[in-house]
Amino acid sequence: MSLLQVRDLVVEFPARRGTLRALDHVSFDIAPGEVLGVVGESGAGKSLTGAAIIGLLEPPGRIASGEILLEGERIDNLPFERMRHIRGRKIGAIFQDPLTSLNPLYTIGRQLVETIQVHLPVSAAEARRRAIGLLEDTGIPAAAQRIDHYPHQFSGGMRQRVVIALALAAEPKLIVADEPTTALDVSIQAQIIQLLKRVCREHGAAVMLITHDMGVIAETCDRVAVMYAGRIAEIGPVHDVIHQPAHPYTLGLMASIPDMDSDRERLNQIDGAMPRLNAIPSGCAYNPRCPRAFDRCTRERPDLLNAGATRAACWLHDAGAEMPG
Repeated sequence: MSLLQVRDLVVEFPARRGTLRALDHVSFDIAPGEVLGVVGESGAGKSLTGAAIIGLLEPPGRIASGEILLEGERIDNLPFERMRHIRGRKIGAIFQDPLTSLNPLYTIGRQLVETIQVHLPVSAAEARRRAIGLLEDTGIPAAAQRIDHYPHQFSGGMRQRVVIALALAAEPKLIVADEPTTALDVSIQAQIIQLLKRVCREHGAAVMLITHDMGVIAETCDRVAVMYAGRIAEIGPVHDVIHQPAHPYTLGLMASIPDMDSDRERLNQIDGAMPRLNAIPSGCAYNPRCPRAFDRCTRERPDLLNAGATRAACWLHDAGAEMPG
């Protein structure tokens, strides 16, 4: 059974000139222990999807329709206090900038111990013991001493390790990690990604990893969802999406990644830019940039269709239709 089920999720922002639809019928599942990558250009809707799942949509954004289920329980329509409890206990969050997740006025030990005690029935001494164990798990040296330090006494990479420990403190079932390595040095990024994979495997947590970096996706994920203009363009096993992309947008993304084995002088690029929310074209949102677009692409919006090992929202995979010559 799926741990997380997102069904036809629509997120809208009321605006002066009508309502802007930022997420348009997004659906996916995550199984227990699985790492699902969510990738796409800036503005594709990746972070918004994560914010909707953890109940932290910025007003006036709101879930207009659809459902989010965690372990079979619907969580998108819960009162704030109930959702706050689930957010710590069942869902952990890791954000791009560790400083936004840590209170500069409290030691990291106090923040960890408080989080553990809010969600788990343990004594202060047991909570502190668990906190030191989490810091050790996440690779903080001399954890028993450093637990009493403040966030500013840690480097960026070490702070992100503390945030991962904080996200795991209440033994959640799901971790939503939004660009967890973007603010870090490249040499630290790989360590944090490996750490995230290892601790989540050991703690049995599923992970939704939001990033724009296909290298991180390739290293880390079991499956990947490629987003474009608030919709999922393609979803499937990471190996198949990377090596046999079925959607022209995914193909363009893959072609734009530098290849160490080839000696080409220029990188491929996708012409044009992602449409603004108030100017999303009819039919397939990618059609103005797509080299394989045909008449139907401008008129009808494709749902996810079976495309070999993956599923792609592209009319090229409509088995019963006539393809353009």
